[in-house]
Amino acid sequence: MNANAFRQFYEYHFSENRKIWDSYVTSLPYGKFIQDAGYSHGSVREQILHLMGVDEVWFNELQGIESSELLTSSNVDDRDIIRSHWDSIEKRMRNFLAELKDDDLFDRPIIEPEEDKELMVWQVLLHVVNHGTDHRAQILRGLNDLGIKTTSQDFIFYLYEHLK
Repeated sequence: MNANAFRQFYEYHFSENRKIWDSYVTSLPYGKFIQDAGYSHGSVREQILHLMGVDEVWFNELQGIESSELLTSSNVDDRDIIRSHWDSIEKRMRNFLAELKDDDLFDRPIIEPEEDKELMVWQVLLHVVNHGTDHRAQILRGLNDLGIKTTSQDFIFYLYEHLK
């Protein structure tokens, strides 16, 4: 286990997040963007807010930083605000990962909440990538239910594309 492996997992995570945004969300009619899917966090919008909120909370916990207010429901098309906030979260995550060393993976830096104190950095990093994969799958399912043809987000296909 090494920091470079986690950086690669996160390149996949960021790439797939952007693929969903660029390939589907930007062209999605606003009504479909906020349409309740009837499972998990509901609409594509709420799924995205959850995915990026979890990324932010866990990376903030790893750094001892208090999280900002999560974006709330909106009656207007706020995709530009969401994208800007997501870009900011990704940038902070990239900065953390750029400084990550192999030995850091076994640290237990989380002070609060109590239940997270025993988690090692590598466990949190793996959880966040796995969580992202889960919720992107839910988003893709929701988009499919809205009649939109989607593609796979399998890690192996990312590798085939990026290891050429």
